[in-house]
Amino acid sequence: MDIKTLTFNSQNYPQVLRRLKGRPKQLYCMGANLNELLLQKSVAIVGTRTISIYGEQVTRKFASELAEQGLIIVSGLALGVDELAHRSALEAGGQCIAVLPCPLDNIVPNSNQKLAEQIVEQGGALVSEYAPGEPPFKQYFIARNRIMSGLADAVLITEAGAKSGALHTAGFAEAQNKPLFAVPGNITNIGSVGVNNLIKSHKAAMVSEPKDVLLSMGITPHQTPSRRVHGRNQNEQTLLNLMLEGVSDGDKLMEKSGLSLSEFNRALTMLEIASKVRPLGMNHWAIY
Repeated sequence: MDIKTLTFNSQNYPQVLRRLKGRPKQLYCMGANLNELLLQKSVAIVGTRTISIYGEQVTRKFASELAEQGLIIVSGLALGVDELAHRSALEAGGQCIAVLPCPLDNIVPNSNQKLAEQIVEQGGALVSEYAPGEPPFKQYFIARNRIMSGLADAVLITEAGAKSGALHTAGFAEAQNKPLFAVPGNITNIGSVGVNNLIKSHKAAMVSEPKDVLLSMGITPHQTPSRRVHGRNQNEQTLLNLMLEGVSDGDKLMEKSGLSLSEFNRALTMLEIASKVRPLGMNHWAIY
């Protein structure tokens, strides 16, 4: 298990957290470099653990469509909204950052161990401020929410009751001057009281479709789903980015990528198997 320790003085300590009040003194990370991941826009999607059918539909829609548009999905790997946001983003070909209230050698809940591994495999990252071997405590669940909102450019709550832990994330977002969005829920459903109150009190902007979030963040939605241009790792993403820039010749792709022959061949083969790129003939390649 490759767990990296980042202190405040580490080069790879996330730049977005350096200015954060109450920033963690150290972080323990697995997977991609956080600063590189966060060159893309990101949104934290959080909410209730006791998700309703409506909440499932809303969370799937927002997480998958925002991931398709290239946003990194940040959440907490908890049951309910968090788990569904991660799964939906991954299924859409996107990447995730999971901020955990426990050490990375003791994933909580244990049922999401495989999901955590998939996040890393698909080019995302796991983050915790707690050292391996340290026992988890109840207060850690609230404390980690400041990191979730701190890493994200905006926070979206898809479903939350009056006492949902997601409201703590909303409070941190407000304190950090991060845009806060909420999806309105059925007024007869107690699981929607939290989001409806955020909207009613003007603490959160009401959104009814992913496009609302994108436009509020200054992002123009594109027509081609970006699920086809997301690699599972940095090598694959490098090749995809070069193809997006118009490089199609295989020799030039390898030269500009800086990859070794074996790394290049493996990345290109896996992209072809995943139906993300196709051969044009004469050693030229293109994104599907």
